[in-house]
Amino acid sequence: MKDRLVLVTGAAGYIASRLIPRLLAGGWKVRAMARDVQSINRRGWFQQVEAYAADVTRASTLPAALNGVYAAYYLIHNMNLGRGYQVKELEGARAFAVAAREAGVQHIIYLGGLADPNTPIAPHLRSRIKTGRALAEAGVPVTEFRTGAIIGSGSISFEMIRFVTELFPILIGPVWLKNLSQPIATENVIDYLAAALTRDAARSRIFEIGGPQVSSYHELMLRYAHLRKLNRRILMVPYLPLALMAWGVDLVTPVPRPIAYALIGGLANDSIVTDDSARREFPDISLIGFDQAAVAALDQLHPDRIEPVWRDSRRTTSSVKHEGFFIIHHETTVAATPENIFAVLETLGGEQGWPYANWLWRLRGWLDRLVSPRKHDTRDGTAPASISTSHGDPKISVGDSLDFYRVETVSPDRLLLHSELKVPGEGWMEWRLSTDTGTPTLHTELIQTGYFAPRGVPGFIYWVILYPFHSLVLRGLLKTIKGKAERGLEA
Repeated sequence: MKDRLVLVTGAAGYIASRLIPRLLAGGWKVRAMARDVQSINRRGWFQQVEAYAADVTRASTLPAALNGVYAAYYLIHNMNLGRGYQVKELEGARAFAVAAREAGVQHIIYLGGLADPNTPIAPHLRSRIKTGRALAEAGVPVTEFRTGAIIGSGSISFEMIRFVTELFPILIGPVWLKNLSQPIATENVIDYLAAALTRDAARSRIFEIGGPQVSSYHELMLRYAHLRKLNRRILMVPYLPLALMAWGVDLVTPVPRPIAYALIGGLANDSIVTDDSARREFPDISLIGFDQAAVAALDQLHPDRIEPVWRDSRRTTSSVKHEGFFIIHHETTVAATPENIFAVLETLGGEQGWPYANWLWRLRGWLDRLVSPRKHDTRDGTAPASISTSHGDPKISVGDSLDFYRVETVSPDRLLLHSELKVPGEGWMEWRLSTDTGTPTLHTELIQTGYFAPRGVPGFIYWVILYPFHSLVLRGLLKTIKGKAERGLEA
């Protein structure tokens, strides 16, 4: 059965990007569907899937994407469209269901929202429930999972909790933060979605899924604060305008205002499991508690462990908030070999200084030593891993100290430095190189990314104050590296 083709819609989204690797690891053939294939072509799994550009709001694009598909995951929402998105969600679901029936799809698996449809609920949750019904109208068997807050690095729910709790010593919110939630770990959501593919008894059924604990929303924030050793208090007020809260979430978290508006509105209702049929049908799934899921998400605070979604856009410069990080990203094309570019990277710091705004780099290091004197070793005491280049002996090894950076990863196409500055958070600098062998002339893509994971209010203040300087210096640094590589080191 696993040689059959499975379609995953919303491939650029959070859940899809975690589900696709699980399906591939399980031996399934996967077709990834997104509005724009360019938005997923830099994902680690892209070369292992069939990629199709299709949009449920344009029915004519669906037959090709569904051709030959055995089962399809419907992981699409339109909350980012703002007002009127509910109508588009229903239209898109109906168009997809009809196209799936005509293509001979045997099973649709849908991830919806957890709420009691027989009570007054927020428009967002009502829309999620109606979307599930619309998918079932065409006659294709649908397995619908209804879930509340999903806890994992990159999840909208978790990132709202993370950024807001990190930033505000006093968390001000409406009284309905006392409402109950049954958060579920991302890993468990993927467990259920993957298991439904081979569970015939799950077809044409609705399952409510949640984690092992029921908590109020304000308790979740306090539990996160405890895990981060942050002292936080919550002040509840009778009324806060939803639009104001959405604006605040948009300002300090990665969640855009239209999505924040819809999701915060959903907090006005309890979101708990009242039907335990999922536990009976999928008894082999071991549920993960909030604390364990949050700790696992916090363990992802490293450039190697986060999804590089900021590279999905065609912009060469971007500044984003993502998975607990503030990220400044620049990329450019260099008319030089990767070896020539890396030869420039090997000269960064040390006696030769930094090729752009060296006085600022020196000043920053001097201030850090003034505040917290320490010994700068050039090795970490272990046998360093080094690289060989065409320029003679390697100049950089893992464990080397480059001013206030420590070399963490080094290879012919990547250099990752971990900041040792005494700041309220953790920082990294990364350069990646890739060559397009399909072009008649040599061009190497140089990607430069700065990462900062703030800790508490001081971390946010530090980033906001220094962001203009970081942006200016890093942009100039990339331009200078490009110029030196193209002209040769003697320049």
